[in-house]
Amino acid sequence: MLTILSVLSFAAGLARALTSPPAGTLVVGGKEYAKVQDAVNALNTTSTKEQIIFIEAGSYHEQVDIPALSGPLTVYGYSEDASSYVNNEVVITCSDALANEDNDYATATLRVRTSAFKMYNVDVKNTYGQADTDGQALAISAEAGNQGYYGCGFYGYQDTVLAETGAQLYARCYIEGATDFIFGQRAAAWFDGYYVINNSTVAAADGADVPSGAYYLGRPWREYARVVFQGTSLSEVINPAGWSVWSSTDPQTDHVTFGKSA
Repeated sequence: MLTILSVLSFAAGLARALTSPPAGTLVVGGKEYAKVQDAVNALNTTSTKEQIIFIEAGSYHEQVDIPALSGPLTVYGYSEDASSYVNNEVVITCSDALANEDNDYATATLRVRTSAFKMYNVDVKNTYGQADTDGQALAISAEAGNQGYYGCGFYGYQDTVLAETGAQLYARCYIEGATDFIFGQRAAAWFDGYYVINNSTVAAADGADVPSGAYYLGRPWREYARVVFQGTSLSEVINPAGWSVWSSTDPQTDHVTFGKSA
């Protein structure tokens, strides 16, 4: 099984800015494919060789569903600076929520069901926003192991990032949300830098008026939840207790492992 360290190695080692597609690449945004999903549909699902999709700068209003493939897949967003998400020029965006679908997965702007997957410098947004009920609205549903995301931005309100299963890396990425915005069940996910979770700062958004102790680091979704914030600066908006129960009538705290350290 691929370890988190292996994921770190392949993602960090291959990070590079791309302003033009490598040879043999499926290109989105030019004459070849108008939509990202069109390029995905053109992938060879039985080939064991690496395939590459290059996305030209622009906003793509669509939902993208990447199925299980037999070989590696790399997605590059046009970028002149691959060092972080800050200058990303490619956005995949849609507005969908559980109110319109049968399950959380189907709400995702980007659904990735294949392993050996890498994505660089692409912003993914679900703009559905706040809802009183059935507001689960995923930006990404990462449903396989051996996945790496480098310099990407994930934006939503509720359930922004679903790290569902296997080893996953989110390096130099930005994740934005308000309710349960990182969640999953069987994944070993590593979030590197910036706002979450390793060597990070957890704070309210700039300009927000948030009282001290108003928020918790997280809550368990069923038994055996395991989360650690390490080397992290926690601002005064975090409740001193750190963690919350699922609910007063159903705490779901059996066998959980929660930790935090400065």
